[in-house]
Amino acid sequence: MSIRRLPVYILADCSGSMNGAPIESVKSGIRALHSELMGDPSAVECAYLSVITFDANAQQVVPLTEITEFEPPDMRAGGTTSLGAALKLLMDALDREVQKTTAEEKGDWKPLVFIFTDGAPTDRWDEHARELMNRRAGNIIAVACGDQADPNVLKQVTETVLIMKEMTPEAFKQFFKWVSASIKQTSAKIGAAPAGGDTLIEGVALPPPPPEIIIHP
Repeated sequence: MSIRRLPVYILADCSGSMNGAPIESVKSGIRALHSELMGDPSAVECAYLSVITFDANAQQVVPLTEITEFEPPDMRAGGTTSLGAALKLLMDALDREVQKTTAEEKGDWKPLVFIFTDGAPTDRWDEHARELMNRRAGNIIAVACGDQADPNVLKQVTETVLIMKEMTPEAFKQFFKWVSASIKQTSAKIGAAPAGGDTLIEGVALPPPPPEIIIHP
């Protein structure tokens, strides 16, 4: 039987307002995330990473890849904020890449999805948000970064919305450390699950976010 994977998707806003220190902080954060996960045996065994970026368009710059083969992507900021296109691309990737449970074999664990954006969507996002919410296809965490992001928009994508008011390099660093801790905690929970167990990792109790990030009510 193949190993049941923990798919992890990172959706990163790369619009023009992320230019400069914010996009550089995101790139260094993903590199640090990868380094942290490489040092965790549970994560190396089961976690797979993918990165989807969105600006005027959305693209999956890294398909779902095992930790040991993952290469942090280069990213540049520019353009608008096509959140809807990113959500659609995410759903397409989930359909294509995540193994479903069959009568013969258990599928992958429920994906972890981290979305962060610093602005209002500039495309038709609401229909894709409703579809993703209705699917309950993963444990989705959305982060509204800075003063221009609307957490109420993200609430239509997922019930778990965080707010990062200051878009400083230190704030992004702490955010990605929290993402790493969340993945490692979920991987450890998977490693401790009974062999052949039917329970998916639902409603994972993630570690508390850092002080730079607050939970949107």
